[in-house]
Amino acid sequence: MSRNPEFILTLSCRDTTGVVYAVSGLLYQGGCNIIDSQQFGDLQGEDATGLFFMRVHFAAPPHLANTAALHTLFAHTQQQYGMELQLHDVTQRARLLLMVSQHGHCLNDLLFRWRSGQLAVDIAAVVSNHTDFETLTKSYGVPFHHLPLPAGSDAAAKRAQEQEVETLVGRERIELVVLARYMQILSAEFCERLKGRAINIHHSFLPSFKGARPYHQAHARGVKLIGATAHYVTTELDEGPIIEQDVQRVDHAMSAERFTAVGRDIECAVLARAVRWHVEHRVLMNGHKSVVFR
Repeated sequence: MSRNPEFILTLSCRDTTGVVYAVSGLLYQGGCNIIDSQQFGDLQGEDATGLFFMRVHFAAPPHLANTAALHTLFAHTQQQYGMELQLHDVTQRARLLLMVSQHGHCLNDLLFRWRSGQLAVDIAAVVSNHTDFETLTKSYGVPFHHLPLPAGSDAAAKRAQEQEVETLVGRERIELVVLARYMQILSAEFCERLKGRAINIHHSFLPSFKGARPYHQAHARGVKLIGATAHYVTTELDEGPIIEQDVQRVDHAMSAERFTAVGRDIECAVLARAVRWHVEHRVLMNGHKSVVFR
């Protein structure tokens, strides 16, 4: 017996009465079966946005078996409530581009999770400004693109290199760029082009210890917790909406190098969770923050 196709609906709008009723009612009238539904209203606190967010996983009957038909079904309700609404076919796997410099632990972790079936994506290519992980990448059967940035490269040279990446993103129909320890500051133009489609792993528990050598900064301050932060890339360095964070206890007996080793394990786990939640359409933008339906 064939199963009905499944979709993910995500939406945001001003928080008001009747939104859940309207959405669930339309799905019921269309003969759809709701598998999972989550919602959140950002109404508390001085920084509340007053927005309502919803994610619905549902199965649709044959006459609604594509996103175009579903958009038609929701057109009036979307306009009525001023919704930002997206519909995603769960069988469509996101195409990823991974970028890395000279620390390969996150790259290797993502490649392994993808190859072993733990991460339901298609990794289309890896880009690096170094050649350190060309052999590793090709061992997974993934194309490797070396786009060098020699020491002392000026802004024009960096922008030219970014434009090569942009060309690759377009040619390979990339839906998400993952900075898996890619240690270059991106231009405002590049960040804007990839808005909402690029995730960075910061090897620190933001907003603390920004910039270079954060684990050494943390060690010098005698911290008892270190962590990692996965966030969306924006034009403001290390200030994008946070998707996921995690921490682990450390102590005075550990060296800065041991701090770094512990931190790298956290980075891998945090980045993998952020990527998975993004491709499962669990992350919705809420101003400078994000809503994550786990």
